[in-house]
Amino acid sequence: MALSRLERVQVWLLKAVTGVLVIVFRFFSPRRPALSGKKLPPVRNPLLLMSATQLAKKIRRKEVSSVEVVQAYIDRIQEVNPFVNAVVKDRFAAALQEAAQVDKLIEEETGGEEVLEDRLPLLGVPLSVKESYALQGMPFTTGLVSRRGIVATVDAPPVIEVFVYDSVLLTEKNTFPLGVVSCENQYPPSSGRQEEYLSSGPMCRYAEDLLPMLKIMAGPRVNMLSLNTKVDLKKLRFFTIPHDGGSPLTTPVSKELVDIQRKVAERLEADLGVKVQEVHFPELRYSFEIWDAYMALPDKEGKPPQMFAELMGEPGRPAWPLWELLKWMIGRSDHTLAAISKGVGLIEMTHMSKTPSSIIQMKEKLQKEVDELLGADGVFLYPSHPKVAPKHHHPLLRPFDFSYTGIINILGLPVTQCPLGVGEEGLPLGVQVVAGKLQDHLTLAVALHLEKTFGGWKDPGAN
Repeated sequence: MALSRLERVQVWLLKAVTGVLVIVFRFFSPRRPALSGKKLPPVRNPLLLMSATQLAKKIRRKEVSSVEVVQAYIDRIQEVNPFVNAVVKDRFAAALQEAAQVDKLIEEETGGEEVLEDRLPLLGVPLSVKESYALQGMPFTTGLVSRRGIVATVDAPPVIEVFVYDSVLLTEKNTFPLGVVSCENQYPPSSGRQEEYLSSGPMCRYAEDLLPMLKIMAGPRVNMLSLNTKVDLKKLRFFTIPHDGGSPLTTPVSKELVDIQRKVAERLEADLGVKVQEVHFPELRYSFEIWDAYMALPDKEGKPPQMFAELMGEPGRPAWPLWELLKWMIGRSDHTLAAISKGVGLIEMTHMSKTPSSIIQMKEKLQKEVDELLGADGVFLYPSHPKVAPKHHHPLLRPFDFSYTGIINILGLPVTQCPLGVGEEGLPLGVQVVAGKLQDHLTLAVALHLEKTFGGWKDPGAN
């Protein structure tokens, strides 16, 4: 399906805006001293290389205390945060107190290890929470200067569920009902029909931790899923989609990502005796246009979603993107160029006032075809991104590459991003494993298999 004249104009506008931003960034971006040549120190404490499931078992068996585990993670955070700047605010003292309470609870437990495992599966294991989730007593700004000083007075539902299961919260990290995990008390809040297409889930280094974490975070909605169902991978139907069909807005998929996805398909065929069929959906070529249109749909009362320019200006007047761009050029804006390009509205300036019916029809056709393909026993492989991890600020050059994941949200499908080792430059490789609606247990089972086959997460500080 060829682009219409109006759509070609929109693509041209988007590329023009992006080009201007790139030129501006190269000329006016402040030059900061880089950490070139410096590398993350390797992990030395073996506790840091264990899965949450393994740690919880050791804590329950009193082979290690929760205090020891929490202290090990505190030490590591203090060691590497100067390199990665990931932690907004810590709660180390409170975490150590909670860990001591966990150790006391275990000491006094009379029902045995099995009772603890059933009731509190991740008891005593530390974790971090994104700062966009409300966590009582902690900053709740999502990086907005206008929200500086705002502290959460309640907990987001997924955080409450984690507390109920007695994990120990260490930090807040930098930075929705499609999914079963609640999006309540996150910022920015959804508006229009966005709630239908936003989802949350756990981020874990090890695949075996995804299942218990999802069970906890899903809370009362967990029964919507079949997470206790045993999966026989040999009985699944497998498909692979190598790219989006050549969108003019996205980067072509790099050779090493094409190669690793092909290797995954080959290993699945060799290990499981299945056939991985390559399929193509022409509508994926319009993934960004579909995502953009659906995220801009009005609610039932006809009210459109809140503009990013309004969010960035809260609680005052909406930000003016062109003015913020000029201020940024002389170092006076409170926003990054990435925020100005999208969050403050330069990209929003290219939106069409009304969603074209052709886009709606394309999405509905794609939805029907994908749902019929997957059913309740199908999964497909799809690139998570067309390039390996880009350098800082380089996504400004290709701001629409996220549509490889964005389109999955719009389709309402569960997905697990699986690490597959590292490439030629030592950067992580990966692939999305996608299943039919509410079939999360299938993607989690495939993730476990791929982790065993390709090695999973790698320590970034290791040689």
